[in-house]
Amino acid sequence: MLVQTSVGAAATFDEVYASHYVLLVRLAYVTTGSQQTAEDVVQEVFIEWLRRFDTVRDPVPYLRRAVVSRCTSWLRRLILERRHGAMSSGGPPPLLPPDGTTTAVRAALARLSPRQRSVVFLRYYLDLPVDEIAVTLGCRPGTVKSLLHRSLAALQEHLDDN
Repeated sequence: MLVQTSVGAAATFDEVYASHYVLLVRLAYVTTGSQQTAEDVVQEVFIEWLRRFDTVRDPVPYLRRAVVSRCTSWLRRLILERRHGAMSSGGPPPLLPPDGTTTAVRAALARLSPRQRSVVFLRYYLDLPVDEIAVTLGCRPGTVKSLLHRSLAALQEHLDDN
């Protein structure tokens, strides 16, 4: 199967999968905090893309947006499960013990909202321009700029506290 990529060259499904799978898993991991969930989400997104193969013109932005959307849905479901679990058990769910390899930056990133982590990852890890991030997150470029500004300020505050 041939697809149109963002650079205009024809590529096969296998090429897009090979070149973007790892980056999409990293994006999902930054949002969910779980490697297994990240891999599951990305696999589901690629399966959905394969089902819609003929209708998706530019697969890379489609894949990014789908990953962010599914991660957000997963997080909402997790929050509801924890909330209902806390209500039924009479207390908050137990926290996992801190990992000894956690760095100050990871700890600071963990304090950001999933949307803030996504925007920081898309901008500084994938080096995407603001317009592409806006398409991925389904918002306006001004919102992306605002999210980046607030996210960086929060990161700086958290890092200064350590």
